[in-house]
Parts: sequence; C-alpha cells; structure tokens
Amino acid sequence: MGLSWFGTIFERSLTVSALLAAGVGLAGAQGAEDTEDNWRTVSSLITTEEPTEEFTRYPHVNPDAPKGGTLNSAAFGTFDSFNPFIVRGTPAAGLSQFGGVLWDTLMQQSLDEAGTSHALIAEAFTYPDDYSSATYRIDANARWHDGEPITAEDVVWSFEKLSEISPLHVRYYANVTEAVALDDRQVRFTFDQTGNRELPHIMGDLPVLPKHWWEGENARGQTRNIANPTLEPPLGSGPYKISSFDAGSRIIWERVEDYWGADLPVNVGRNNFDRMTFTYFLDDNAEFLAFTRGGMEDIRRELSTRRWSVDYNFPAFERGDVVKREFTSESVAPMQSFSFNMREERFQDRNVRHALTLAYNFEEQNRLQFYNLNERTSSYFQRSELASSGLPEGKELEILEEYRADLPPELFTEEFKLPVFDTPQASRDNLREAVRLFDEAGWAIRDGRMVNKESGEQFRIEFLGGSPTAEVITGGYISNLRRLGIDATLRIVDTSQYIQRVQGFEFEAVTASYPQSESPGNEQRDYWSTQAADAPGSRNIPGIKSPVVDALIDKIIFAADREELVAATRALDRTLLWNYYTVPQYFQPTLRYAIWNKFGIPDEQPHYIGIDTMSWWVLPDREAEIEEQYEEAE
Repeated sequence: MGLSWFGTIFERSLTVSALLAAGVGLAGAQGAEDTEDNWRTVSSLITTEEPTEEFTRYPHVNPDAPKGGTLNSAAFGTFDSFNPFIVRGTPAAGLSQFGGVLWDTLMQQSLDEAGTSHALIAEAFTYPDDYSSATYRIDANARWHDGEPITAEDVVWSFEKLSEISPLHVRYYANVTEAVALDDRQVRFTFDQTGNRELPHIMGDLPVLPKHWWEGENARGQTRNIANPTLEPPLGSGPYKISSFDAGSRIIWERVEDYWGADLPVNVGRNNFDRMTFTYFLDDNAEFLAFTRGGMEDIRRELSTRRWSVDYNFPAFERGDVVKREFTSESVAPMQSFSFNMREERFQDRNVRHALTLAYNFEEQNRLQFYNLNERTSSYFQRSELASSGLPEGKELEILEEYRADLPPELFTEEFKLPVFDTPQASRDNLREAVRLFDEAGWAIRDGRMVNKESGEQFRIEFLGGSPTAEVITGGYISNLRRLGIDATLRIVDTSQYIQRVQGFEFEAVTASYPQSESPGNEQRDYWSTQAADAPGSRNIPGIKSPVVDALIDKIIFAADREELVAATRALDRTLLWNYYTVPQYFQPTLRYAIWNKFGIPDEQPHYIGIDTMSWWVLPDREAEIEEQYEEAE
C-alpha cells in the first residue's frame, strides 16, 4: 500500500515531513480467529512466519540518543492551513493526510521492513478468518496533549469525519461500512466484503483526531469545523506540537516533553530534536543559497544532479561543516513521469500517447543535464519483484488472458521497451515512428505544424510547473515535441495555484510522481480507478478510466496470497505501461543528502526506507560552533 502524495515540486519541501511519517506499506498476516488469544502487535503481508523475537525498538536507532537542539528544514512554496485532510488550503510542513508529527495513527508503518506495522495508539488488533472486520484495542496510556485520554469514540469520530471530508480516505476506506466503539478502548470496523487481506490492516493507518477539540469552540467563541481550513494550531497526540508560526513563511514545532508514546518500541531512540523549524522558499536557488550559509536548512535532499556534481564548493563545504552522503533504499522507486490529462479528448487516443512517449529523449537529457547520475524508469514498481518484465507467463499470463480482447495485442507478444536515443539514427527512427502513430490517430504535419486532418487545429500541449525546476525537466522534451510540429509550451505558476490546479485536474500535462510499496492494495484505486478519475484531489492524475485496470486493481486487493498479489501487480504494471498512460522519466539510484555536520548519526540507517532523520540527534558543541560561524557571517 502506497501512502504518498504526488508532484515533483513537493518532493523537497516534503522530504523531512515524509520521513517523519515514513509511510511505506502497512502490515497483515494470515487470518486468525477473532479471539483475545490472537491479538497482534505486529504483522506482515509479505512474511507469513510469526516473529521469533519481541519488537523492542528499530535496530538502526541509538536507544541512548540525547534529546535537544534544533533541526532546521526548508520547505517549498507556502502554507495557509493546519488541516491536511481537505482539498482546500495548503497544509504546513510536518502535517500529512496520515497525521504527520502532530497526530498519531492506530499503528505505525515499519521503517525497516516492507509491508509491516507496529503498535502505536492501538496496542493490538485482531480479525477473523474471512477478513470481514477488524477490532483495535487502544493503549490505556494514550493521551492527547491536553492530558485527556484517547478513546474509542475519538477513533470512530475520526473515521466518520475523514470519510466525509477527505477524498483520499473516502477511497482508501471505501469498503468500511461501520465503525463501532465496543467500549472505551475497543473499536470494531466492519467491511462490506470478505477475502480482502489488506482491509483489516490498513485501518491502522487511520490518524486519530480529538473529537472534543474539533467540536469545541475557538478563542472567538466559534465552533470549529474540520471541513474548513484553519490556522488555529490543532490539539494533537504525536511527538511534536506547533510552537509558533508566520503564516505562509515559517512554522516551528516543539517536542512534547510528556509525550505519551515516547517509550513505545516505535519511538525508542527517535524524535530527538527539541525543535523543528521549517522556513519556506519560493525559489530553489534562494533555498540552496540559504543552505550554503547555514541556519535555515540542516539536511538537504539534493535532487539536482548538476548541483550535486559541481556546486558543492562553497566555504562551509570546503572546511567540512557540510558533508555529502549517499544512502541506499530497498523500497520501490517512484514512477516519475509526464502525465497527460486524458480528460482532454486529444490525449484519449493510445497512438497519440505512444507517439508522445517516443519523443522523450532520456539519454540526451541524462548526459547533458544530469551528469549520467539518473536511471530510466521502466516500471510503476521499479526495483521490486512486483515489476513486470519480459513476456507475461505463469499466473500473470492467466490473469491477463481474461482481458485479452481489451488489451493491446503486442502486450502478449513483445517485451515492453521504452525508446532509446543512443545514436542519431535511433533519434530519427523514434521521431519518424511518432509521426506515423500521429497519422494513424488523425493528425498530420502540414507546413511544419502537427494538425488535425479534419479541423486543421494544431496539436498543443501546455506543461504546468510549480517551480523553475520544471524548465529543466521539460526543456529537452518540449524541443523534441516542437520538432514534431506540436505547439508545446511550459507555464510556471506559484505553488498554491499549482496544487489547486492539479487537484482540480485543470492542466494539460504535468510531471507527477507515483510512489508505491511492496504491498500494494486499496490505494491503487486512488491511483488508477475509474471512480477516482474525476474525484478532485485523487492521485489518478492522468484520468484513467479502464474496466480492465479496475478489474486488475480488484485482483490485487483480493489476492489470496503473496504469489497471487505479485502476479496481479505485474499484470497491472504491464497494462499501465502498454497503454502509455504516462511517459516514464527517471529515478535516482541513491538518496543524495547534503548535511550540516552537527548531528550524531547511527552507523546504519533503515535498509528499507534508506534514511530516518528522526533517529539522528544534535551534537551541542557542533551546533553552537556552526551557529557562531553563521552569526559572524551575518
């Protein structure tokens, strides 16, 4: 199950908050009778064997890590709300649709194991053999920041409200018919289907919200409304709370000294910073300059291969105050791609989308702009056993045979390959084939313009971007499209407008990212289903409406075991690729970070997600020394 948002421009601004939430895939195991003897604190959808050792902490953390200091982070764009669950407004850094650092969830997704979850607000959960329900038992020590206990009533209220106001949760929990408080500490979720192995477990992703606060009054005597944006700091239950903020430009989080869950296994050795400060930037160059000077950003995920290769020569780097490190991750590499809005008629033809794929010259872009540091993405589940390859065979082929009449015939006879621009001849061949496909779709080049044969209207594409980075990503591609006679342009808008337009599907083409996990499930509906195609805020950016895709999603959700899940996911991957719904771009094979050298860092980071900054701690002497140098520079 993939719990992530989209958009390349968000990647840097959400890097830290994404790591805080560290959402990568929830747990499950083989069915068990719904009795007290089968309460589970940890389970896995991938590994069916029972754990041999008690989970006491993550293996990568330092359990004696000291608390203190400040983590300075940069965020991109702006914010105008502390409500991350609704489409309106831009939520502040540190918040997410699955709680962020303010609200705990029932369970926490594991940082070092795919498809695994551990107890958090819920100390345990259980479910019957047919997966028709799930019962969660709340930790008796769970508390809100005001000292009030977290109750089953809070859980029920959170589920009901999020199912009303959050587009993501509406689809994520579409098969949950009821949430009932059995007593103060137990909640039972009932489902409208059986056999869905994931459903009992994704309930653990539910962020639990304080009913008494949201139904109370603010300082002006007005009743709060969770369906609206707000800049009133909400009451939370997590390791941090909002200390202060300047709307749109800065937010400071402070560690909750009496955080109820500080000693839980998932939190041992983590959440070590006394303060976390997010400063917002509207320009990527200004953000980088601020990083080089110090004081505003301590840990930078470097997405620019050019900067990584040539720009780390500033004084702080030369004297060792800033260091570069690369981390490796075993998680699925996100599919970053050009996504065309198929709600527009001209993008509905598969031949057109195939032609647009043939116009993207990754090899030249990687050589000239990316210093050959990126790798081509060729699967929606890159770098995992879920990725399709070769020709379909075995169980995957059996699944696809059911839909042969509605699938491209070459899917069964040819290995899917993206165009390669490794020679001048290859470049000419790819563009020539693109012209032929456009011709089959009813378009022809006349007087240097790709026009509709009937109307004479020129084919146009306006790419929407939210930062100057979009110029780098789209520049070479737009040049090739213009060589085909296409009127291709780029429009860059401010972050808030970009988010609103993408969420409302008001674009022709965008660069979007589709993160996945090793345990895909219900979230695939939000990515690709017909139901999500016209639902504002969904992650079905291209607007895919395909009965075959809908059926394959159900195959994944109702997979009886891991073998069937892998086969169904490969079938979905192959179907998405051969329909050319997006134009795959590239991924970075390592996680590249530049770090102000003021942290204690565990010798190893979690192998699955690659990096857990919340397990780091501040070295007071180094922090003071760096701050002194920063003040002198000022």
